[in-house]
Amino acid sequence: MGRRPLDVEKIVLDLILSDDMQQKRELAKKIFDLAYKKGIYPSSIHEFYIARGRGEFGGFTVPAINLRSLTYDLARAIFRVARKNNAGAFIFEIAKSEMGYTAQPPIEYSSAILAAAIKEGYSGPVFIQGDHFQANAKKYQEDPEKELQGLKDLITDALEAGFYNIDIDSSTLVDLSEPKIKKQQYNNYEVCAKITQFIRKIQPRGVEVSVGGEIGEVGKENSTVADLRAFMSGYLKRLKKNARGISKISVQTGTSHGGVVLPDGSIASVKLDFQTYSLFYIFINKLFACYVSAFKTYL
Repeated sequence: MGRRPLDVEKIVLDLILSDDMQQKRELAKKIFDLAYKKGIYPSSIHEFYIARGRGEFGGFTVPAINLRSLTYDLARAIFRVARKNNAGAFIFEIAKSEMGYTAQPPIEYSSAILAAAIKEGYSGPVFIQGDHFQANAKKYQEDPEKELQGLKDLITDALEAGFYNIDIDSSTLVDLSEPKIKKQQYNNYEVCAKITQFIRKIQPRGVEVSVGGEIGEVGKENSTVADLRAFMSGYLKRLKKNARGISKISVQTGTSHGGVVLPDGSIASVKLDFQTYSLFYIFINKLFACYVSAFKTYL
């Protein structure tokens, strides 16, 4: 008699319910091995974004979906819809803060996503992203190296777990008290460049991790083109020569996390600034198209 097929649902549930990190890793290996055999693999969306910057395609967006609970079940639903619509460009993501308050370390999150793909008969690349890998402004002021080391440790764990897409959020370090925009963005682009270089140093062979930056903190002041210019000019100068930089950047256009609850319990309409959005849409398209060939000359 042959071996009984592995019950991926039982494996992932055992992994989620276990408090033993070593056991989680052992169960995760079973899921990853099974996923690879079925043509399912964590992947970077970097080259896809760069091709978009070259204008090779367009007319659609890439949704990034934060799964904070029931990760396995919700991921199954997403894969079902993806198969129905023949879609492949979508991202599963979880923020640094969300990992904390939902007790989902990177290896657990990626295992749940891959197990869902297996269960739904999906095949192909799976994009898993570390969202808002954020620097704490107060802790950074107290001890910059310690705060950066914490981010590096998290990124190391995330890459080992198949998070080949990392959004660096050092926008928390923007200092609006500075009169000059370049000074306001200084700590932001310095930290973003340092962490980018760290990622490039430890990323797996053959994988170009998709790295994102951020110039405006969600829920705060709307971003401007001048902010973007200041950030990118400083970032590129700080980045090591010939190093691959970011492939996307987040800007603040009027939204806030979770919406705003009004006194009557209803949710306020999002104050989305379409003029800001339109300006950035035009500017960033030009910016990243140029970035592909000779980005530095543009700035």
